[in-house]
Amino acid sequence: MADIRASLIEALHAALIAAGIDLPAGFRAGLERPARPEHGDWSSNVALATARGTGRIPRELAAELAAWLDKHRPEHVAEVSTAGPGFINFRLAPGWLHSVVREAVAAGTEGYGRRNLGRGRTVIVEFVSANPTGPVHAGHGRGAAYGDAVARLLARCGYRVQREFYVNDRGTQMELYAASLAAARKNQPVPDGGYNGQYIADWAAEMPADADPRRWGRQKALATQKEVLGSMAVEFDTWFSEQSLVDSGAIDETLALLEAAGACYDSGGARWLRTRDHGDDKDRVLVKSDGEYTYLLPDIAYHRDKLDRVGPEGLLINVWGADHHGYVARMKAALAALGYDPNRLEVVVTQLVHLERDGEDVKLSKRAGEIIELGDVIDEVGADATRFTYLLQSMDSTPTFDLAAAAAQVMENPVFYVQMAHARLCSIAARARAGGMVGDSAAPVDLGVLDHERELDMMRRLSTLEEVIATAAEERAPHRITTWLRDFAAAVHGFYHDCQVMGTGIAPELTRARLMLIEAARVGLATALGVLGVSAPEAM
Repeated sequence: MADIRASLIEALHAALIAAGIDLPAGFRAGLERPARPEHGDWSSNVALATARGTGRIPRELAAELAAWLDKHRPEHVAEVSTAGPGFINFRLAPGWLHSVVREAVAAGTEGYGRRNLGRGRTVIVEFVSANPTGPVHAGHGRGAAYGDAVARLLARCGYRVQREFYVNDRGTQMELYAASLAAARKNQPVPDGGYNGQYIADWAAEMPADADPRRWGRQKALATQKEVLGSMAVEFDTWFSEQSLVDSGAIDETLALLEAAGACYDSGGARWLRTRDHGDDKDRVLVKSDGEYTYLLPDIAYHRDKLDRVGPEGLLINVWGADHHGYVARMKAALAALGYDPNRLEVVVTQLVHLERDGEDVKLSKRAGEIIELGDVIDEVGADATRFTYLLQSMDSTPTFDLAAAAAQVMENPVFYVQMAHARLCSIAARARAGGMVGDSAAPVDLGVLDHERELDMMRRLSTLEEVIATAAEERAPHRITTWLRDFAAAVHGFYHDCQVMGTGIAPELTRARLMLIEAARVGLATALGVLGVSAPEAM
């Protein structure tokens, strides 16, 4: 796919030069997929983009470029045409689609759809990072599904990825949590501002009488969080303790570096950071007048540690909840004050999810108090449906998650619809194997017999997967994969209904070609589901 795209862009550049147009350094002709199939397989607006600066009429320039390209057709190009105010459209020969099928079958799910965008660049994706004071809630689930999918996309595109969970195991909330456990253990009321919910009573009942409530409670919360996240296939390489920053002296060292850089000042008995100097709307307190750190100082130390670990070319991606939106500017300002490039930190802020069941608001968990537990969501709808539903829309949207709809085993359920497409392909392949036929054989197969519109539609859509994965990785947008999966599954279901693969009246060469197409489509579905962390079942 990358070779075909490069070939078409190179041909466009040659046509522009032949038309007497000088190309500036770094110029690259635009090329994209048309929204409508009748406009071809690729389309370029290069005539529109260059005509204005050369005094040419876009439509006339497009016609001149198209005529040259028609005489000097790149490989696989069957037709060059113009449309609208100056677009150039390419229609490719079927042989191009056949090469897509063969490539998918040869590469398999491990190799198909890979592109080396990262070239080994190290990136730490930090996500979830819930306080170790209770179960993870449904809001954390969206960040978990998103962060893990982004990590999978980046790994598939050549990055060296580390998944990290920042454990906020120091400060006021940990003290209140420990005090709540201790009080519940003694059947006493929890302190003001403490933690309620049946889970506190349940966990306190498990806690040994001689245990340190803070230490025991931290371990219990983390073990519970790991178990629930693991049940939806979210695993972390590193669980980084905030307390370890205190113990190692990293926080005091970070403060000393900021002071040495002239980035701090004292006012009202507190130590302030000059974040306004680096684009924040106001300066921020690092150390309060009572000598306690604010949340900001340990977070700066943590990000400094991460940047040092990824190296000078490395990247940080943070997935934060909606309540952290105002925190982004101050963190970037702090990194700039330390001399780091703030652009090496990317922050994705996820919006809240509205949970319903058959159109009614989901009631809060009695066990957890003021939250809806992620574990309850997974238990009700399953891990695959949970992940897929969380990833249906971009993270800046505020979606509604209907638990009943997500759990339903019907074609209207997006994850069921996509997984059923994969299962149907596997079913056909299994019947073929039982009948002594092999769909993924390396023996020559004539794909030229694949001329049904359903077959062509499948091949065209499959051909876009590599670039969709690359775009999703570059934009940190796994919802592009869910969109592709739903569209491709529709093509697969159409093929399943309209194209008989074997049996009476089906020529053997057509059976072999369709079995190869089925294997290629299966690879596409399994690959895309895999980068979302969703399973590809062979039967439903």
